[in-house]
Amino acid sequence: MAERESTPQAVIAEALRRERTRAGLSLTEVANRAGIAKSTLSQLESGTGNPSLETLWALCVALDMPFSRLLDPPRPSVQVIRAGEGPVVAASESDYHATLLAAGPANSRRDLFRITAEPGHGRKSDPHIPGVVEHVLMASGRALVGLSDAPVELRPGDYICYPGDLPHVFEALEPSTWATLVIEYT
Repeated sequence: MAERESTPQAVIAEALRRERTRAGLSLTEVANRAGIAKSTLSQLESGTGNPSLETLWALCVALDMPFSRLLDPPRPSVQVIRAGEGPVVAASESDYHATLLAAGPANSRRDLFRITAEPGHGRKSDPHIPGVVEHVLMASGRALVGLSDAPVELRPGDYICYPGDLPHVFEALEPSTWATLVIEYT
């Protein structure tokens, strides 16, 4: 039972219930705002759903909250996350995975992710909540990154910053592409 409580689904379920209650919204209201079925939200809140990255972002926008609140359980003051470990959420239409590495403290809203992606279908992101800025530092491989209408090709060591509240994309051009993503909430 303790193992189930530490799964990403269980952490997300608890966070969704907590944030929906904090916002004083019903299941129906949040589902409508996020553009998902009420039954889908109910499954996610019960820990039985398997959410896509797109669904989770839509819920964050609907609840006006940073993405990291879904995956950031209490943790010790020293934390090491080895490559290949940590809470991972996958996109539904591309080989793209986001692993939360660190969330900003309560007085700061900055989250750090490791992004892994494979060539094929790029990750097309809808706008996040207003004021979000994304920073990407390419570590390995090549990718088209940035605003959907003007992505930039990045190579290892390249950095880009762009408004995350506009449509944006991350499209791997080589196998085993990975980068660090910082999402900043203002």
